Amino acid sequence: MFIKILMLICFFAVMIGVGFYSAKQNRGVNDYVLGGRNVGPWLTAFAFGTSYFSSVVFVGYAGQFGWKYGLSSTWIGLGNAFIGSLLAWLILGRRTRVMTQRLDARTMPEFFGKRFDSTALQIAGSVIAFVFLVPYTASVYNGLSRLFGMAFNIDYKICIIVMALLTGVYVVVGGYLATALNDFIQGIIMLIGISAVIGAVLSGRGGFLSAISQLSQIDASDVAVPALSGGTGLLTSFFGPDPLNLLGVVILTSLGTWGLPQMVHKFYTIRDEKAIQTGTIVSTFFAIVIAGGCYFLGGFGRLFDVPAIHNADGSIAYDSIVPQMLSTLPDLLIGIVVVLVFSASMSTLSSLVLTSSSTLTLDFLKKSLWKDMSEKTQLVVMRVLVAFFIILSIVLALNPPTFIAQLMGISWGALAGAFLAPFLYSLYGKWVTKAAVWASYAAGVGLIVLNMFLHFIKSPINAGAAAMLLGLVVVPVVSLLTPKPDRKQMNDLFACYSEKVTVVKAHSLADPLEEE
Repeated sequence: MFIKILMLICFFAVMIGVGFYSAKQNRGVNDYVLGGRNVGPWLTAFAFGTSYFSSVVFVGYAGQFGWKYGLSSTWIGLGNAFIGSLLAWLILGRRTRVMTQRLDARTMPEFFGKRFDSTALQIAGSVIAFVFLVPYTASVYNGLSRLFGMAFNIDYKICIIVMALLTGVYVVVGGYLATALNDFIQGIIMLIGISAVIGAVLSGRGGFLSAISQLSQIDASDVAVPALSGGTGLLTSFFGPDPLNLLGVVILTSLGTWGLPQMVHKFYTIRDEKAIQTGTIVSTFFAIVIAGGCYFLGGFGRLFDVPAIHNADGSIAYDSIVPQMLSTLPDLLIGIVVVLVFSASMSTLSSLVLTSSSTLTLDFLKKSLWKDMSEKTQLVVMRVLVAFFIILSIVLALNPPTFIAQLMGISWGALAGAFLAPFLYSLYGKWVTKAAVWASYAAGVGLIVLNMFLHFIKSPINAGAAAMLLGLVVVPVVSLLTPKPDRKQMNDLFACYSEKVTVVKAHSLADPLEEE
């Protein structure tokens, strides 16, 4: 117990210290929200990765989908790495940085407002972001509390309050730079921790090959599709017992990052071309290790089927699976796990509260109720709203839903369903219309909200994936049927991608014919 408490105290001290150090670098709104658009490659890559993966993935998703799909759940982690990280950086990174600087946009709703010259779009986007970031935050608390209960036998409410206070302090004081610096430290902890935990858990089951052998003998008929039910070995098969639902999870958790305000925000802050190149590689490697490792570990969950992971009615308490897997580890490793999950949770929470407070201040209050708000006042209001957002998320987290994945499916589905398609198309196409953005807002949020009450799509995960795919169809169709944007205005805007810059040969090989 002494070792675990000492590790936490050291961790807390570093996080708070970084917050006060970063406060000295904040001279205005751009510094507080974007780090002055001067954040280097490693900080940006780790900020992207740690915001992506929280206790929701480590405790909730790894436990639930590892139980359902066995080792094939590793595909979710690989999808996160190559679709959610690699392709996101390649397709969105550079263009997002260039166009948001051209528009002087600091948030996703502000991007829509300036890109389509519509204050109403900006305000509506801020409301959607604020409303659906709250349940995501509550899910982060829930996952953390499970591990704290296992390691320290501490009440759930105390876990929530401690984490909220610590995160609130360094975000309120230091802003985005504090978040990025802490994300870097937390990311290193996560990389070391997940590697140690996988090795220890498999060792406890007789090693990797023995664990595979034991898993292959378990009957997964309870989750298998009818065509596959009735046989053993499904939990160690290539696509698992339910390939189609597995695909839905991959789509939601991978493609969804392209439309999440707190994830895309990282691209706004990139310093230069080198930061994009390095950030692409580092964030992809980080995702392979963290996401791939989490889901791979969760795939062995059925080897730990004990009464402790069952509810009173006999159903599986998915959020208890990973804590049960870790409960037999030595104290030192449990301490590392607790710091690992605390790191993942705080990094995600800090990103969420900063995104929400900046969106509410810049996109809602300043555009509708307080139009003459000075820059100094904006900073004060954002800091107050960080505290308000944390308090609001605590209230929701104290009365959480049944399990974590429900919250994630609703939050990711609504946000990505509303924002992904219009954001992606707007970076590449001059043809996207204002009406198409409104249609995407309505389709994404409408599908998720209706499904919450009518349940026409049984899984919230599949509903989220459907919302994203629907937006990708709705935007071009509505754009085709509605009046086109002003051609001259669009040409002027997209000229930002054609501006000539000078680079050294280490970054770009010149054509010898052009040199002559």
